[in-house]
Amino acid sequence: MASVGRNPSALAGSRAECGVTPNPARVLAIDYGRRRLGLALSDALGLTAQPLTTLARANRRDDLRWLRELVRRHGVQRIIVGHPLHLDGSAGEMAAEAARFAARIEKQLSLPVELVDERLSSWEAEQMLAVKEAYSAERRGLARRQGGRGVRRRRGRGVRIQESPKIDQMAAAVILRDYLGRERARADSAESAATIPTQQARHKREQARS
Repeated sequence: MASVGRNPSALAGSRAECGVTPNPARVLAIDYGRRRLGLALSDALGLTAQPLTTLARANRRDDLRWLRELVRRHGVQRIIVGHPLHLDGSAGEMAAEAARFAARIEKQLSLPVELVDERLSSWEAEQMLAVKEAYSAERRGLARRQGGRGVRRRRGRGVRIQESPKIDQMAAAVILRDYLGRERARADSAESAATIPTQQARHKREQARS
Protein backbone atom coordinates (compact mmCIF):
# COMPACT_ATOMS: atom_id res chain seq x y z
CA MET A 1 0.00 0.00 0.00
CA ALA A 2 1.14 3.51 -0.65
CA SER A 3 2.91 5.66 1.90
CA VAL A 4 0.56 8.08 3.65
CA GLY A 5 1.28 11.75 3.14
CA ARG A 6 0.10 14.67 5.23
CA ASN A 7 -3.35 15.32 3.82
CA PRO A 8 -6.79 13.83 4.59
CA SER A 9 -7.35 12.56 1.06
CA ALA A 10 -4.20 10.46 1.20
CA LEU A 11 -5.31 8.95 4.50
CA ALA A 12 -8.78 8.26 3.15
CA GLY A 13 -7.27 6.55 0.13
CA SER A 14 -5.18 4.37 2.40
CA ARG A 15 -8.27 3.36 4.36
CA ALA A 16 -10.15 2.43 1.23
CA GLU A 17 -7.24 0.29 0.04
CA CYS A 18 -7.11 -1.51 3.37
CA GLY A 19 -10.86 -2.19 3.35
CA VAL A 20 -10.90 -2.36 7.14
CA THR A 21 -13.91 -1.63 9.31
CA PRO A 22 -13.76 -0.69 12.98
CA ASN A 23 -13.66 -3.56 15.45
CA PRO A 24 -12.81 -3.38 19.15
CA ALA A 25 -10.58 -6.47 19.04
CA ARG A 26 -8.05 -5.17 16.55
CA VAL A 27 -4.34 -4.77 17.34
CA LEU A 28 -2.15 -2.21 15.59
CA ALA A 29 1.55 -2.96 15.10
CA ILE A 30 4.15 -0.27 14.49
CA ASP A 31 7.57 -0.80 12.97
CA TYR A 32 9.39 2.22 14.39
CA GLY A 33 11.69 4.33 12.24
CA ARG A 34 13.03 7.86 12.35
CA ARG A 35 11.68 8.69 8.89
CA ARG A 36 8.70 6.35 8.59
CA LEU A 37 6.35 4.23 10.69
CA GLY A 38 5.30 0.93 9.20
CA LEU A 39 1.78 -0.06 10.28
CA ALA A 40 -0.03 -3.39 10.29
CA LEU A 41 -3.46 -4.40 11.58
CA SER A 42 -4.91 -7.62 12.92
CA ASP A 43 -8.26 -9.04 11.91
CA ALA A 44 -11.20 -9.00 14.33
CA LEU A 45 -10.34 -12.43 15.77
CA GLY A 46 -6.63 -11.80 16.20
CA LEU A 47 -5.74 -14.57 13.77
CA THR A 48 -4.10 -12.74 10.89
CA ALA A 49 -1.85 -9.72 10.38
CA GLN A 50 -2.05 -7.55 7.30
CA PRO A 51 0.14 -4.62 6.21
CA LEU A 52 -1.87 -1.44 6.59
CA THR A 53 0.18 1.53 5.39
CA THR A 54 3.40 3.46 5.92
CA LEU A 55 3.27 6.80 7.66
CA ALA A 56 5.82 9.37 6.52
CA ARG A 57 6.89 11.17 9.69
CA ALA A 58 6.79 14.94 10.08
CA ASN A 59 6.88 15.87 13.77
CA ARG A 60 5.63 14.43 17.06
CA ARG A 61 2.37 16.38 17.08
CA ASP A 62 1.39 15.37 13.54
CA ASP A 63 2.55 11.77 14.05
CA LEU A 64 0.29 11.44 17.10
CA ARG A 65 -2.59 13.14 15.34
CA TRP A 66 -2.48 10.71 12.41
CA LEU A 67 -2.03 7.70 14.67
CA ARG A 68 -5.00 8.82 16.76
CA GLU A 69 -7.12 9.05 13.62
CA LEU A 70 -6.06 5.59 12.45
CA VAL A 71 -6.80 4.13 15.89
CA ARG A 72 -10.24 5.73 15.90
CA ARG A 73 -10.99 4.71 12.33
CA HIS A 74 -10.09 1.05 12.81
CA GLY A 75 -11.32 0.57 16.38
CA VAL A 76 -7.87 -0.36 17.68
CA GLN A 77 -7.74 -1.38 21.34
CA ARG A 78 -4.09 -2.39 21.67
CA ILE A 79 -0.84 -1.26 20.07
CA ILE A 80 2.47 -3.09 19.83
CA VAL A 81 5.76 -1.46 18.87
CA GLY A 82 8.74 -3.38 17.53
CA HIS A 83 11.70 -3.16 19.92
CA PRO A 84 14.91 -3.34 17.85
CA LEU A 85 17.27 -4.90 20.38
CA HIS A 86 20.74 -6.10 19.45
CA LEU A 87 21.24 -9.82 18.92
CA ASP A 88 22.79 -10.12 22.38
CA GLY A 89 19.64 -8.62 23.93
CA SER A 90 21.13 -5.23 24.75
CA ALA A 91 19.28 -2.04 23.94
CA GLY A 92 20.98 0.43 21.62
CA GLU A 93 20.01 3.92 20.56
CA MET A 94 17.15 2.84 18.27
CA ALA A 95 15.70 0.54 20.95
CA ALA A 96 15.73 3.42 23.43
CA GLU A 97 14.00 5.68 20.89
CA ALA A 98 11.34 3.04 20.22
CA ALA A 99 10.72 2.66 23.97
CA ARG A 100 10.27 6.42 24.40
CA PHE A 101 7.97 6.49 21.38
CA ALA A 102 5.87 3.63 22.83
CA ALA A 103 5.56 5.41 26.20
CA ARG A 104 4.55 8.63 24.48
CA ILE A 105 1.76 7.13 22.37
CA GLU A 106 0.48 5.10 25.34
CA LYS A 107 0.07 8.34 27.28
CA GLN A 108 -1.36 10.37 24.41
CA LEU A 109 -3.71 7.73 22.96
CA SER A 110 -4.79 6.22 26.31
CA LEU A 111 -4.33 2.68 25.00
CA PRO A 112 -2.17 -0.21 26.23
CA VAL A 113 1.11 -0.24 24.29
CA GLU A 114 3.53 -3.15 24.41
CA LEU A 115 7.12 -3.35 23.21
CA VAL A 116 7.74 -6.54 21.24
CA ASP A 117 11.19 -8.05 20.84
CA GLU A 118 11.74 -8.36 17.11
CA ARG A 119 14.36 -11.12 17.44
CA LEU A 120 12.20 -13.88 18.92
CA SER A 121 10.68 -15.59 15.91
CA SER A 122 12.39 -17.76 13.32
CA TRP A 123 9.25 -17.30 11.23
CA GLU A 124 9.89 -13.58 11.31
CA ALA A 125 13.48 -14.02 10.12
CA GLU A 126 12.33 -16.22 7.24
CA GLN A 127 9.65 -13.75 6.23
CA MET A 128 12.02 -10.82 6.41
CA LEU A 129 14.47 -12.71 4.23
CA ALA A 130 11.73 -13.39 1.69
CA VAL A 131 10.78 -9.72 1.72
CA LYS A 132 14.41 -8.73 1.31
CA GLU A 133 14.80 -11.02 -1.70
CA ALA A 134 11.67 -9.63 -3.32
CA TYR A 135 12.83 -6.14 -2.52
CA SER A 136 16.24 -6.80 -4.12
CA ALA A 137 14.58 -8.05 -7.29
CA GLU A 138 12.33 -4.98 -7.36
CA ARG A 139 15.35 -2.74 -6.79
CA ARG A 140 17.31 -4.30 -9.65
CA GLY A 141 14.37 -3.95 -12.02
CA LEU A 142 13.78 -0.35 -11.01
CA ALA A 143 17.46 0.49 -11.38
CA ARG A 144 17.44 -0.91 -14.90
CA ARG A 145 14.32 1.05 -15.81
CA GLN A 146 15.63 4.28 -14.33
CA GLY A 147 19.19 3.84 -15.50
CA GLY A 148 20.40 3.98 -11.92
CA ARG A 149 18.40 7.08 -10.92
CA GLY A 150 16.85 7.23 -7.47
CA VAL A 151 19.39 4.78 -6.07
CA ARG A 152 21.62 5.87 -3.22
CA ARG A 153 24.87 4.38 -2.04
CA ARG A 154 25.19 3.40 1.60
CA ARG A 155 28.22 5.12 3.02
CA GLY A 156 31.25 2.93 3.56
CA ARG A 157 29.69 -0.27 2.19
CA GLY A 158 29.34 0.33 -1.50
CA VAL A 159 25.84 -1.17 -1.49
CA ARG A 160 23.24 0.34 -3.79
CA ILE A 161 19.75 0.28 -2.27
CA GLN A 162 16.38 1.66 -3.30
CA GLU A 163 14.25 2.63 -0.31
CA SER A 164 10.65 1.41 -0.32
CA PRO A 165 7.90 2.33 2.16
CA LYS A 166 6.32 -1.10 1.63
CA ILE A 167 9.18 -2.74 3.51
CA ASP A 168 8.17 -0.89 6.68
CA GLN A 169 4.57 -2.07 6.64
CA MET A 170 5.66 -5.61 5.78
CA ALA A 171 8.01 -5.56 8.77
CA ALA A 172 5.12 -4.41 10.97
CA ALA A 173 2.99 -7.29 9.67
CA VAL A 174 5.75 -9.77 10.56
CA ILE A 175 6.02 -8.33 14.07
CA LEU A 176 2.24 -8.50 14.49
CA ARG A 177 1.83 -12.05 13.24
CA ASP A 178 4.57 -13.24 15.59
CA TYR A 179 2.88 -11.45 18.49
CA LEU A 180 -0.54 -12.89 17.68
CA GLY A 181 0.95 -16.38 17.48
CA ARG A 182 2.50 -16.04 20.93
CA GLU A 183 -0.74 -14.70 22.37
CA ARG A 184 -2.69 -17.66 20.97
CA ALA A 185 -0.14 -20.09 22.36
CA ARG A 186 -0.33 -18.41 25.77
CA ALA A 187 -4.14 -18.57 25.74
CA ASP A 188 -4.11 -22.25 24.73
CA SER A 189 -1.64 -23.04 27.51
CA ALA A 190 -3.77 -21.24 30.09
CA GLU A 191 -6.89 -23.06 28.91
CA SER A 192 -5.14 -26.43 29.15
CA ALA A 193 -3.89 -25.63 32.64
CA ALA A 194 -7.41 -24.70 33.74
CA THR A 195 -8.87 -27.87 32.24
CA ILE A 196 -6.58 -30.29 34.12
CA PRO A 197 -7.97 -29.59 37.65
CA THR A 198 -11.51 -29.89 36.29
CA GLN A 199 -10.74 -33.26 34.78
CA GLN A 200 -9.08 -34.42 38.00
CA ALA A 201 -12.10 -33.36 40.08
CA ARG A 202 -14.44 -35.16 37.71
CA HIS A 203 -12.33 -38.31 37.97
CA LYS A 204 -12.42 -38.17 41.78
CA ARG A 205 -16.21 -37.79 41.78
CA GLU A 206 -16.55 -40.80 39.48
CA GLN A 207 -14.29 -42.84 41.76
CA ALA A 208 -16.34 -41.79 44.80
CA ARG A 209 -19.54 -42.99 43.17
CA SER A 210 -18.11 -46.39 42.24
